[in-house]
Amino acid sequence: MNDDCKINDRPKNFKEFIQSKVFKKTFLGVLIGGILGFLYYYFVGCSSGTCAITSSPYGSIIMGGIFGLLITNSPCSQNNCRV
Repeated sequence: MNDDCKINDRPKNFKEFIQSKVFKKTFLGVLIGGILGFLYYYFVGCSSGTCAITSSPYGSIIMGGIFGLLITNSPCSQNNCRV
């Protein structure tokens, strides 16, 4: 089990939560995912407007952020993979 997942190590207030390693990792993952989503929209996106996600930059940024969130908070990223 990873040391970051111990129950006793949870932040006691909002300031500790913002400064925690888990928050920084998640925030960075969402930020990078959003940037990659925008870049996907800009370089590959759908110009006809029929594509639900890639026809607007907002949809691409949101989906990229969600993918970044899922990747940084997956059990395998926390060294807790079960095959």
